[in-house]
Amino acid sequence: MFRSEYADVPPVELPIHEAVLGRAAEFGDAPALIDGTDGTTLTYAQLDRFHRRIAAALADAGVRKGDVLALHSPNTVAFPTAFYAATRAGASVTTVHPLATPEEFAKQLKDSAARWIVTVSPLLETARRAAELAGGVAEIFVCDSAPGHRSLIDMLASQAPEPQVDIDPVEDIAALPYSSGTTGVPKGVMLTHRQIATNLAQLDVSVPSGPGDRILAVLPFFHIYGLTALMNAPLRKGATVVVLPRFELETFLAAIQNHRITGLWVAPPIVLALAKHPLVEQYDLSSLKYVMSAAAPLDAQLATAGGQRLGLPPVAQGYGMTELSPGTHIVPLDALGEAPPGTVGKLIAGTEMRIVSLDDPHKDLGVGEPGEIAIRGPQVMKGYLGRPDATADMIDTDGWLHTGDVGHVDADGWLYVVDRVKELIKYKGFQVAPAELEALLLTHPGIADAAVVGAYNEDGNEIPHAFVVRRPTAGDLTENETMLYVAERVAPYKRVRKVTFIAGVPRAASGKILRRELRALTKTTEPEERP
Repeated sequence: MFRSEYADVPPVELPIHEAVLGRAAEFGDAPALIDGTDGTTLTYAQLDRFHRRIAAALADAGVRKGDVLALHSPNTVAFPTAFYAATRAGASVTTVHPLATPEEFAKQLKDSAARWIVTVSPLLETARRAAELAGGVAEIFVCDSAPGHRSLIDMLASQAPEPQVDIDPVEDIAALPYSSGTTGVPKGVMLTHRQIATNLAQLDVSVPSGPGDRILAVLPFFHIYGLTALMNAPLRKGATVVVLPRFELETFLAAIQNHRITGLWVAPPIVLALAKHPLVEQYDLSSLKYVMSAAAPLDAQLATAGGQRLGLPPVAQGYGMTELSPGTHIVPLDALGEAPPGTVGKLIAGTEMRIVSLDDPHKDLGVGEPGEIAIRGPQVMKGYLGRPDATADMIDTDGWLHTGDVGHVDADGWLYVVDRVKELIKYKGFQVAPAELEALLLTHPGIADAAVVGAYNEDGNEIPHAFVVRRPTAGDLTENETMLYVAERVAPYKRVRKVTFIAGVPRAASGKILRRELRALTKTTEPEERP
């Protein structure tokens, strides 16, 4: 067993809005949130006041403890306000990908039993259609304005009393993001107030922040990585969060320059742009002190190239998963430039790890031996919503969560993630469940069987690669027709990027798809320098 070298942190038994905004009055007129495109600024005092007023209006509208509210929005300065208002009103927040199709959104609404939606006017038609398909939605609110819908802006004038909700941080669910775990279709991950708040305290030991720090939030808040690293963590400590709705390189670079950003939290595709794109030379990025990457593997050479381009140490990495609130490992800020290439960091405070033999799940491995990573700590999720069997498959009776990732630890405690046991595909940091795409492909009248695996393209990004068996009646079903069929029915990040037609999908006697055989058939393989 491996233990963190840091002292344990006491559990943070507060509602998440109190854990994050408890010092808002102290930070007062300091900027909490800045819109990186138009400069709209919310101070800490405003964020505190606004979320309380909106909580009052939500409670007045009928939001009660135990309700689920779906937050369906790109990054805006209103997103944190809506999130903390919902939790203060007693709701659990299920975050929804803004590019989800109405059908995908409806599945999440139905599975989570969400009664309320907060969206933005450009996404309103998707939200309306999803609500119709799911049923059970009482009202759709908008962050901005739209005819026929109550706006969060108007709610600021609410005279309703602030709700006084008895929240149990240990048991009550604050966030309900959806994750595919190691296999299967997306499932609601029950994260309690204490789990999320304690994980913030655990991470702060390794990556402290405070007033004067300026963090650029370009990764989505709806994803647990963005929700933690770019929203909850900096706002908890008085830093300023500059918000961008999406990644566009020129806007991104201009925001770093104009707002004097000190810390970047990104995913590997952004590191690639920082390392290689000629536009980078046209901007003053000298305010940056560090760059962190997570959500998908970053190869060591690219990490070094990205740091050198910016005049910084190599881009550092962190590791975790939605089911872990999400953090378990990170390269500490005081070790930047000293961490060995390719590591995803050291165990954060209060966290334990085992490396388990792939052949014998009861056998623990030692330094330098690769096996499945298992984690135990206060950040381990409560479980999957309504899926006790899936929860039991993930978390054993001793509380160890089995990640499905393969890694090894060196003598100094640095973790290296080298492979995946799990089937999940990480396309540019977003989770893509093969089972979901396979089920969709099988609805095509010309497809008899299908399997989807992760393969690596020429840029080193993992992509969904479909192996398809045509029906005899399918005629000349083409790769483009197959990809278009999927693209019309899923969010853009889930699209199949390559199709190979085969005579039959290889399966074990149990019927399980032999994905390793299919990966061996892919033309591109994982880059050798990937850790």
